[in-house]
Amino acid sequence: MSADDPIPVHRPSLGPLEREALLRCLELGQLDGDGLCSRQVEDLLEQLTGSPHVLLTNSATAALELALELLGVGPGDEVVCPSFTFPSTANAILRVGARPVFADVDPDTLCLDPEDVARVTGPATRAAIPVDYAGMGCDLGALRQALPASAFVVEDAAHGIGALRNDRHVGVDADAAALSFHASKNITSGEGGALLLPTKELAARAEIRREKGTNRTAFLRGEVNRYEWIDTGTSGTLAEPLAALLLAQLARVDELTSSRRRLVSRYDTGLAQLFADGRLRPLRPPTCARPNGHLYAVRTRDEAGRRALQEGLRETGIDAPIHFVPLHTSRFATQQLGAQRALPVTEDAEATLLRLPLFADLTDAQQDRVVARVLALLD
Repeated sequence: MSADDPIPVHRPSLGPLEREALLRCLELGQLDGDGLCSRQVEDLLEQLTGSPHVLLTNSATAALELALELLGVGPGDEVVCPSFTFPSTANAILRVGARPVFADVDPDTLCLDPEDVARVTGPATRAAIPVDYAGMGCDLGALRQALPASAFVVEDAAHGIGALRNDRHVGVDADAAALSFHASKNITSGEGGALLLPTKELAARAEIRREKGTNRTAFLRGEVNRYEWIDTGTSGTLAEPLAALLLAQLARVDELTSSRRRLVSRYDTGLAQLFADGRLRPLRPPTCARPNGHLYAVRTRDEAGRRALQEGLRETGIDAPIHFVPLHTSRFATQQLGAQRALPVTEDAEATLLRLPLFADLTDAQQDRVVARVLALLD
C-alpha cells in the first residue's frame, strides 16, 4: 500500500473467516432466511447484548417499523425523534401512520436533548426514538423523565453494536431497539439488522410479522406440522448467506471494537491542541456511556471552515464527508409535515461536522497522515 493511497472514511474488515463462512453456507445450499446461521446469530446477540429476545431482520429500518407496530403506535400518535438522523428513523414513524415530531440534539453528544424533548411532548406523544449517534448511548434516564410516563422508548441503536450505557449494552433498557449491520457499521452482513425485545410475548408476535404473517418460524422449530397465515406481516428475515457473514463478524466483535476504540483514543490525542484552543470541537460522550468507536466526528467553528477543511483533506485523498442533512429542513418534511421550527444545534451540526476516516483496519500510519493533514490545514 502506497503512502499516498486514498483513505476512505469507512471500510468493512473482512478476511478468511468471513470467506469460509460464506462458502460453507453456499455449499450447503442455505439461501433463504431464518435458518441455522440466523438462529446462531440471534443466540450470540442475546449473549452479547443481554437482551432476552433478539430477532434478525433484513435491516434496522425493518426492525424500527416492527417495533412501533408491536407497541401499538399508529394513526393519531406523535413520536419524538431527532432531525439529525437517517430518514429511516422518521420513515418508520410514518409507515405506521404516526407523525414524527423533531427535537433538537445535545451539542456535546448529538443525541436527543431531553430538555427539548420535554418542550415538544404533548397529549398525543406515544413514543420517542432516540438515536445513539456515533455509538454513544444517549442518556435514557433523562429522556424518560422528559416524556409522559405512558410513552414508549424505541431505541435506534443502528450505530450501537458493542456500545454500553451504565455497563449494559445499548438498547436493552428501552421498550424495543434496533441494531444495524449495514456495510458501514462496526460489524456487517452487508445489509441487515436486529430487533431487541424485552418480553416473550412481543418476540412471538414479532417473529410472525417478520415471516410474512405466518408461523413459519414455529414450523422450523418443529412446533407445528405446517405453517399458515396468522397475522399481517412483511418479508423481514435475513438471507442465510448474510447471516453466515454476520456470524463470522460476531466472532470478531471484541477485536473490531477494541481496534476502533484505540483509534478514537489516538485521534483524541493527536487533535487535543485543536480541541483545547477551539479550532475544532469534539464529540463528548455522556458519563453513562462507553462508545464503540463507530465513527469519529469533529466540528469546525463555522461552515466556511468545514468546507475548507473538507476540501483540503480531499486534495490529498482523505475522505471526510459530512453526515446527515437534517430531516426538518428537507423538502419532504416541509411539504408533508408542514412548517418546522428551528433546531439550532442540529443546524450547526450539519454546517460544521466532518467525519474523519475510522475503520478497524485503519493503520497507525494512515491515521497519522490524517492527523498531520488536519493540523497543517488548521495551523
